[in-house]
Amino acid sequence: MRHALTSGVLLAALVLGEGAVPSAQPVSRAPRLYDEPLRPRIHFSPPRNFMNDPNGLVHYDGEYHLFYQYNPQGTTWGHMSWGHAVSRDLLHWEHLPLALGEADGVMIFSGSAVVDRGNTSGLCGGKSADRSCLVAIYTGHGHGRQTQNLAVSQDRGRKWTKYAGNPVLDLGLKDFRDPKVFWHAPTRRWVMVTVLPDQHKVRFFGSPDLKTWTALSDFGPAGATGGVWECPDLIEVPLEHESGRTRWVLDVDLNPGGPWGGSGGQYFVGTFDGTRFVSDDPPGQVRWVDHGKDFYASLSFSDLPARERGPIWMGWISNWQYANDEPTETWRGAQSLPRRLMLRRAPDGWRLIQQPTGGLSALMDPDPTRHQVLRDSLPLPPSADMTFVVSAADQGEVGLRLSNELGEEVLIAVSADRKTLSIDRQRSRQGASPQGYAERHTGPLRPLPQVPVRVIFDRSVIEVFANEGETVMTERVYPTRPFTRIEWIGGRRPASGSTRLLALKTIWPSSR
Repeated sequence: MRHALTSGVLLAALVLGEGAVPSAQPVSRAPRLYDEPLRPRIHFSPPRNFMNDPNGLVHYDGEYHLFYQYNPQGTTWGHMSWGHAVSRDLLHWEHLPLALGEADGVMIFSGSAVVDRGNTSGLCGGKSADRSCLVAIYTGHGHGRQTQNLAVSQDRGRKWTKYAGNPVLDLGLKDFRDPKVFWHAPTRRWVMVTVLPDQHKVRFFGSPDLKTWTALSDFGPAGATGGVWECPDLIEVPLEHESGRTRWVLDVDLNPGGPWGGSGGQYFVGTFDGTRFVSDDPPGQVRWVDHGKDFYASLSFSDLPARERGPIWMGWISNWQYANDEPTETWRGAQSLPRRLMLRRAPDGWRLIQQPTGGLSALMDPDPTRHQVLRDSLPLPPSADMTFVVSAADQGEVGLRLSNELGEEVLIAVSADRKTLSIDRQRSRQGASPQGYAERHTGPLRPLPQVPVRVIFDRSVIEVFANEGETVMTERVYPTRPFTRIEWIGGRRPASGSTRLLALKTIWPSSR
């Protein structure tokens, strides 16, 4: 969770300020909620006001819970609290009332949530057969310091009560935040992963009851240290094609110092024995989670049901360089699609693989004419799932051009040598744009004989997964009018016939 005073340099001269109406929409015909020109249709966004980091991702009693950093009072960062939504399929979300609110000068910063199945905390009411309840572990920010605190829910996350004994962990530090907690079965205790942001350290704590915590070890400095460290996560991830084998991934975000300026996420692969994390890589090795500009504060779900294969996480799609300046009128912020994680062997070590979770097929438009082979130029639906394959037979840069009638465009391409994936949004918005927005960004590819590319487009969100999720790029785009056409860059269609466009339905009820 980023403190407002260190959230990056923001440009005040944006054409569309708060309350402005995009040029595509006349003032007299304001769009309905969730039908605004830049509003994602299949990605989660708040009904109104400002949202950033996902918090407290947990599955409980048939529901996936998404809590998130939220300002209930405005469209820029401030008054941070936990917003709340639930889903039964990780696609369709139901908005619920504010879960945890700012009080007594203390804001609710980022954290996690767990199912206390055995009532180890003694906070569960004991009404359910398994004596379980939901416990949130969050950073309290106020009065010159940051502390770790608990809140409990006895009714499936609908109402929350802050623990009377808060804080449960106080180091007397101004910056000490973002607890991710999980149950470590081999040592039969809870493990908390936190950051000492300015020291570029992750600190691990252990507890038998979520209330009494003992320091275990530190990790860092290592990897990228160009900004403060934030939003850590420690996840046991399965190895591709090696049934039953896993390694541990330590995710640590930083701001500034991301791969293209502003915020970004990095990861380390190694071992964890319940006390200490040891990285496979030398301290100077940097592995980026996402090579785009807009993927931050990723967090994995706790207590996933047994049917789920491997860990799943989500991230905030924005960048602290311009998060407060997004030209989206009455709301700001979007969350990524849930992504399933795996590790793949590569010549330079383990690579984190991210792929959208299954179920997007449920959003396919029932009209078969909306699903087409990508030949030359086609109308672009507001939301679409697109795939193509680039091979050694292709000449020049190969990829997609998304555009509108004003000539605004974004280019998504694979280089001629198949070593680079790129997203170019330099000409995606006319006039002034936020600092750090009008740029071309690239991610490295392994030049395999065939490079499959999957593009999820959703009005103002682009998620690109190349080489089956080995290279991922996530970006927001802010055209002044919606992109409505799709074509091959320079007319160069891939030699492979494996090209398709699937139109996707909105996840939000049409009555909204």
